[in-house]
Amino acid sequence: MDLAHPLDGLDAFPWASSSHAYGSAEDIPDLLRALTGTDPDEGDEALSELYGSVLHQGTVYAASAEAVPFLTRIAAVGHRTADVLRLLGGMAESEDEYGVEPGAVRAAVAEQLVLLLPLLADAEPVVRRTTAWVVSHTRVTDTVLPALCARWAEEPEPDVRAEVLAGIARLDPQRGAAEAASVLDLSQPAVVRLAALFACLDAGASWTESLHAMMLSLLPADSLRSELDLERGEPLAAVVEALLARDRGPEREAAFALVDAALRDSRAEVRAEGLWAADRACMLSRSAPRQLVESLRAAAVDEKAVVDMASLLERLASAAGPAAGVLVPLAGRNLDREDDHADRALAALVLVAPEQAAPFLAAGLGRRPRALDAATGLWDAESAAFPYDDGLLDAVRSRLPQPTGLSGNEPWQLTSLLAGWGAEAVAALPELCAVLPHFAHQASRALVSVAANCAPPDRDVAVAALKAVAERGVLPAAKALYDLTDDPTLLLRCLEQELGRGGRDVRDAARAAAELGSRGAALVPLLRGALSDPDKDTKPALDTDTALAEALWRVMGDPDPVVAVLASVFDRAAQSQWTRWSVARAARAAALLGPAGRSLTARLEAALDDSVQAPAAVLALVAVADPAALDHASLAAAALASAESDADPVGACDALQALGGAALNGDHLRRLAVLVDGDARVVRSGVENGIIRQDEAFRNRARALLIAFRRTTAS
Repeated sequence: MDLAHPLDGLDAFPWASSSHAYGSAEDIPDLLRALTGTDPDEGDEALSELYGSVLHQGTVYAASAEAVPFLTRIAAVGHRTADVLRLLGGMAESEDEYGVEPGAVRAAVAEQLVLLLPLLADAEPVVRRTTAWVVSHTRVTDTVLPALCARWAEEPEPDVRAEVLAGIARLDPQRGAAEAASVLDLSQPAVVRLAALFACLDAGASWTESLHAMMLSLLPADSLRSELDLERGEPLAAVVEALLARDRGPEREAAFALVDAALRDSRAEVRAEGLWAADRACMLSRSAPRQLVESLRAAAVDEKAVVDMASLLERLASAAGPAAGVLVPLAGRNLDREDDHADRALAALVLVAPEQAAPFLAAGLGRRPRALDAATGLWDAESAAFPYDDGLLDAVRSRLPQPTGLSGNEPWQLTSLLAGWGAEAVAALPELCAVLPHFAHQASRALVSVAANCAPPDRDVAVAALKAVAERGVLPAAKALYDLTDDPTLLLRCLEQELGRGGRDVRDAARAAAELGSRGAALVPLLRGALSDPDKDTKPALDTDTALAEALWRVMGDPDPVVAVLASVFDRAAQSQWTRWSVARAARAAALLGPAGRSLTARLEAALDDSVQAPAAVLALVAVADPAALDHASLAAAALASAESDADPVGACDALQALGGAALNGDHLRRLAVLVDGDARVVRSGVENGIIRQDEAFRNRARALLIAFRRTTAS
């Protein structure tokens, strides 16, 4: 093989027929040429673009495998070797594959081992270290393990030794643990000891007092983090995560003991790492908040510590109640002026102890944006309404009539507070009516909530204000007016305008039209006319068509055109990896059809293989398919698997409820019980501030289902 010309054959390959994250891979040759060129800036840009196209956010594609031979030769001739090896290693490591056979990209890297393995002996330590990481991810144990063991025996550099040991453990955990045993003493460099500790964990070795002491001896360990193994970028947190993953009581207690020791350490940098580890533990373990809250309180030794832990305490909400006292002094500071640290503390206090936070929030309204955000749950659908408070109501009434002085999300936040209070906020009706022309979308929702159960005089004030704005063609006001009066006149007029002009508001218009039912019959031609072109497969287009299909069904009651639209959505969504949730939404719409949607059965059954789509598909199949043709046990298993993989836990509950207890066998009930009673959180992804509360909401819902199903089984 002639390595003097690493790009030989580059133009002979039909790159335009291959694909990466952005479509056609026809740009790959130019990127590879720029990577090997003499201009360092162009090379940096080419490397960045290659990451974006052939390893996009960790996903690999057909073009990824096809670029591997050229990238390997570039690295082998010494051109930006370490940088290119990192790219190759990322591709070999990836299991997120799109448009390529599973394992094909890793296999492509493995085919280049004849060029990669010699780099284990490169003169540059960074190249040797990166090579060890790359080749271990090929999973070709028979070839790579002997090479790594040979390198381990002679490698002098601690950083390289650590990566070589990690590679050995990756390929053969027991061999890794055996090698680790020889370096688990204080005479060894810290980075090697840390790698040895991870090797023991990877092999499933018992967590002993000596390992506990070894981990604590490495703190602070932030300087030992590997830029290659990003999952273990925070060493203490990674050890805690590994122990919690065993999901056994002793290891759980060991994890908490490590965090407790770090949080109570006299060194600020160790306490900081303890806070990272506590954060990780609380996001993974349901018992962690209760076990660690006192440790967190002990770590709040100064203002910086309180500010640093405020985000975690905010996520823990009421579970952090015992630590509320550490927030109060800072949360109540400088309420007459802006103070970011005080704002962070108050944001946490809002969710930890809302009654204590209310007076501070009232006094600082307009100067505490984070705290107001926390109080209104703007980004967290699981947040309950902030408790009513007379003083806070007065503060909102005082601030709301200053539309030009409100900033950012404040109009939504202030009106959301009032909406959450409902009739208790009736005194704020004049202010809501005054700002309605300025913030129609936000104020309309609040007016409905506040005025819905009010006496006629107050209700009439809200109706008059909404009517005046709705007459100008403002859809949110027209919808709110309909909700209050049940008179569809102005809503129909607004919907005709919105549907006629098209654009991004069509989906909202379709949802409003659906609520009209048969009274929206005049809108049918416009609803049909708003449907997307049959070849348009973007997520917004698919979701809009689903909303239009639902509106057509609720307005017309004729299944044929609705089935045709939903079938088109299913077929178009199947062409893209980015439209999985669009299929789920279409399936939920199909469920509304009942037996009239039976012709969609095959498409719904195809969605059962996708964990994101499965719960909605189960829900729809129960509604539309021939009951005698359904395998209820398989449907229950698909719903449970979706929850277990954190794909759609909430949807899984909906699906199980639709199936009913009779569909669940003993194994299903056992799996559901694990989801309810297990320590590991089921919800582990999403918006960070909502994960813990969403998991608790799921757990409560699943527990109620489990109790009901057990009663069904018992009877």
